[in-house]
Amino acid sequence: MVKKLALKTERGFDWIDLTNPTADEIHAIAEEYHLHEASVIDCMQPDHLPKYETLETYTFVIIRVLTPDPEPNADTIQELTTKIAFFYTKDYMITVHRREQPLIDEVKTKKIDTAACKDTLHLLNALIRASLLTFEKPGLKLAEQLDHFEELVFLKNHKAPLLRDMYLVKRKVDTLKRLLILSHDIVDRIDAREHRNVFTRDMRDLYVRMQSVYDNLSENMAQLLSVYFSMASHRTNEIMKVLTIFSVFFMPLTFVVGIYGMNFKYMPELEWHWGYPASLLFMLLIVLLIYIWFKRKKWL
Repeated sequence: MVKKLALKTERGFDWIDLTNPTADEIHAIAEEYHLHEASVIDCMQPDHLPKYETLETYTFVIIRVLTPDPEPNADTIQELTTKIAFFYTKDYMITVHRREQPLIDEVKTKKIDTAACKDTLHLLNALIRASLLTFEKPGLKLAEQLDHFEELVFLKNHKAPLLRDMYLVKRKVDTLKRLLILSHDIVDRIDAREHRNVFTRDMRDLYVRMQSVYDNLSENMAQLLSVYFSMASHRTNEIMKVLTIFSVFFMPLTFVVGIYGMNFKYMPELEWHWGYPASLLFMLLIVLLIYIWFKRKKWL
């Protein structure tokens, strides 16, 4: 579907928005505005990563925005985000995306309908800023999940699903962090020295803030996983310690029982009147000596 969101006669430039365009629609636009075939192919690839490319007659930008309601187990770039491609010059802005994007309507309402947009660079800056803002709420949600996992790790018993859920959150954080890193060149080019202004600086500040949020989430998630494995290892060691103590106590007793359980015909102790209580007393003495030894070594 092709929509004209701004006209050159009214705003000084054309803004053509294509939502899930057919092959005929995209090729018609490409011919009208002389778009390079390679750029058209890139803009139609659903899994393309962010890029900023300057060609002879226009600038080509791809940014990825977070989908509003991804699947709970989504952890890949294509599952978590969707792509928007921009072709722009001083005379036109072309946006291409497969899904309906609320940020397109939002920017149109705030910048085009109010005549607040000065030129296509200003419009591109507003669109990139709106795209970066889609990372804000998911970042806060992931931070809440991280706090929840910290509470489970440090205050409650560990359960098997916990590790799987923590790993899923880590995958999401790392994926979104990677997208922000790949978007750095776009922000850098838009906020270049030759056309830097208050709007581009505001967009860069937003980008730096989002990058800091996801860097912090990534570090905290890695540390939490490390603590989780350390605590799991410590708990295993404590269990092994208890089992080892039991085995040390019972090993000499088993040895004594094994000796007197042999079926030899001549064993003098078997005929003693006090043989049975003496053997019990002897085993009790062994246990007592082991206990004293463990106490002195501070193993108990």
